[in-house]
Amino acid sequence: MLKTALKPRWIAGLVFAIVVSGVFVLLSQWQFGRSTQPEVTVAATTEEPKPLTTVLRPGDFFPGSVADQMVTATGTYDPQKQVLVPGRLNSGATGYWIVSALAVNDAPILTGAGASPQTWIPVARGWVAEPADAAAPPSGVIELTGRLLPSEAPLPGTDAGPGRASAVSVAELINVWDISSYPGFVTANSELSGGTDVSAAASGGEVKPLNIGPQPPAEKINWLNLFYAAEWVVFAGFALFIWWRLVKDDYRRDLEDALDEEQDAAEQPVPDPIEPHPTDPKVQS
Repeated sequence: MLKTALKPRWIAGLVFAIVVSGVFVLLSQWQFGRSTQPEVTVAATTEEPKPLTTVLRPGDFFPGSVADQMVTATGTYDPQKQVLVPGRLNSGATGYWIVSALAVNDAPILTGAGASPQTWIPVARGWVAEPADAAAPPSGVIELTGRLLPSEAPLPGTDAGPGRASAVSVAELINVWDISSYPGFVTANSELSGGTDVSAAASGGEVKPLNIGPQPPAEKINWLNLFYAAEWVVFAGFALFIWWRLVKDDYRRDLEDALDEEQDAAEQPVPDPIEPHPTDPKVQS
């Protein structure tokens, strides 16, 4: 069969089949890329800072619609209410987030048993490689601008140790700090005190800014495009199969032609032996 496949016309046919299959594979990749698309684009409104007190209320559930929203808040930090959250990455290095409690001015006050006279919000102020590099929060009235994020889940069965927390979990932090809090936290972009930037980005020391951007939107699968992608792969394989089948049929035809020639040769009548004529001198003698 290899001899048949090496015929010039079948070599040309193979090249054509490979080109067609390549086109089908490219179409499959294009359809596969279209099968996963963001459900919604990143809302531009999340990058326009809004007052925290108008976006979220303490005591309520954290609505997904305000996640990633840039917010502003004015308040003061308590240096006694600060923890380090380990296992945080920055440019490939593992370190700690510095999380401080900010008493939010003009925030609604929660009522009920155990409620504190002030409403707070955890603020992730920066990243450090070593716990000793963590600085105390800036004093005075702070004008905060940052990204609002939902509370993380605490790590069960984990004792982070004194001065630390397993995650930026409001449920965990309100027990450590004994405060009333918003149901989320803020990653600081800027912190102004009397018009002076006192954030990690301006300090230039061991505390590195977080620079948390908006989270990418969730993706949905378009099953029709995914089906088309698989279909083009099948077509690519079918193009090569057609070439192989045509070569195989040609090979069988060659075998049948050769067999027919052998049969025709076998069916040819064998001529009778020539008898000597009576006048032949050998017979007369």
